[in-house]
Amino acid sequence: MSEEIYDIAVIGAGPGGYHAAIRAAQFGAKVALIEKEKLGGTCLNWGCIPTKALYASSELIQKIKTHGEEFGVKCSMELDFAKAVERKNKVVNELVEGIGGLQKVWKNDVYMGHGKIVGGNKDDGFEIAIEGEENTTIKSKRIIIATGSSPALIPAFNIDHERILTSDDILDPNFKEVPKRLLVIGAGVIGCEFANIFATFGSKVTMLEYLPSPIATEEPMVVRELQKKFDELEIELHVSQNVLSVENTGNGIKATTCSADVPRDEVDNAEKNTFEADYCLVSIGRAKESGDLGLEELGIETERGAIKVNSDKLETSVEGIYAIGDVTGGVMLAHVASYEGDIAVENALTSIGGFPTKERTTNYSVVPATIFTSPNIGSVGLRRKDAKEKGIKVSMGRFTFESLGKAKCMGETEGFILVLANKETGEIVGASCIGAEAPELIAEIALAMQHGLNVHDIGATIHSHPTISEMVLEGVEDTYGMAIHKRGRPDPHFGKSH
Repeated sequence: MSEEIYDIAVIGAGPGGYHAAIRAAQFGAKVALIEKEKLGGTCLNWGCIPTKALYASSELIQKIKTHGEEFGVKCSMELDFAKAVERKNKVVNELVEGIGGLQKVWKNDVYMGHGKIVGGNKDDGFEIAIEGEENTTIKSKRIIIATGSSPALIPAFNIDHERILTSDDILDPNFKEVPKRLLVIGAGVIGCEFANIFATFGSKVTMLEYLPSPIATEEPMVVRELQKKFDELEIELHVSQNVLSVENTGNGIKATTCSADVPRDEVDNAEKNTFEADYCLVSIGRAKESGDLGLEELGIETERGAIKVNSDKLETSVEGIYAIGDVTGGVMLAHVASYEGDIAVENALTSIGGFPTKERTTNYSVVPATIFTSPNIGSVGLRRKDAKEKGIKVSMGRFTFESLGKAKCMGETEGFILVLANKETGEIVGASCIGAEAPELIAEIALAMQHGLNVHDIGATIHSHPTISEMVLEGVEDTYGMAIHKRGRPDPHFGKSH
């Protein structure tokens, strides 16, 4: 074991881990970053980035098909999914190399291998055994666990990684085939994004969802707009389906379902439905990667695989060891993991002393979320149902892309923005958007919410014309009936108690 002791050791180099390692180095800490597979973790190698690279290809295809002649472009198209995959692989590889380069810039030591905490405490330091390219043991004053999650291998679905696939399998650098028929189990964020991509490239896509609606966490109006697009792409969606089994038939797959309304003890006698396809993508649930980290031996508490942390400082039940991201079972978004990395780093370094840091606590009241279907979806804060349950009286502003000059110029007239404001104070409590650049539009509203700006504050801010950002301006103005490009009824009492 090296006699050198690190200030912070980060186990896991996904968007939470590699971010935390760089942030710690920026504060002057000596850092070790441990990763068992690839820098960037799931998000960069098998998740956010590769899907968005493929989405960019599918978006271009849809644009040409839908608006090519209208824009003065006449051409015949030959789709080459293998080429799109090659581009995706190139994007991923360049970003992975970039992360490695950043670690070198900040003089962080990167260990490729599986890290396991084998002893120690916050006073004397913790020991981590690393099994990988070079087996070694290192010592660190503080530890941040950022090991993330992986697709849940649900026994009933018989995932064989050949025809019954996880999202990791379908994003493998060597998966370059467009299935003629693709069955997608789960119509959440992951399922909807893949359905959109493969339908655009020519797959006949069928989706099975246990709940009565796809992406059930979003506003019903947004869901209805997405379903219209799915109808155009001929994506066949079946909701309220309880998938009982999936079988690899040798040259395809067969799934058996019954209604999700059937009680569990009556499933055997229930009417069954069968669905056949060439491949099946299982996109429901993710398992926390907390195994073989030495947690039990140290007395670190877990619950159903998730590492328990105190929610404000992200410290585990063992002082000096922190956990962030998916492995904690909290909000499973890459940008949340990065945010938590900042919190854990400052708290860890403050507890050591001698660094220009101070204790911080988490605040999850403003967390933007995105779905890269076509059109895009972005949201932040409360939905109408949430506001009603909390007893908040809201005024809803709504503005369509169809009514915006820049959107018409771009040929992006699908969708709308929806803004919810507290009727009494004008405070923005939530927003949802489906349409061109929806995630970027939601970012402006998230910034306003984070800093306590109300709809009048945004309304008083000059927005460049002609831009898509004017969607935000019109949306917030519509909450009090004064959007310029929409007929409304001004509310003289709106927000007067602010």
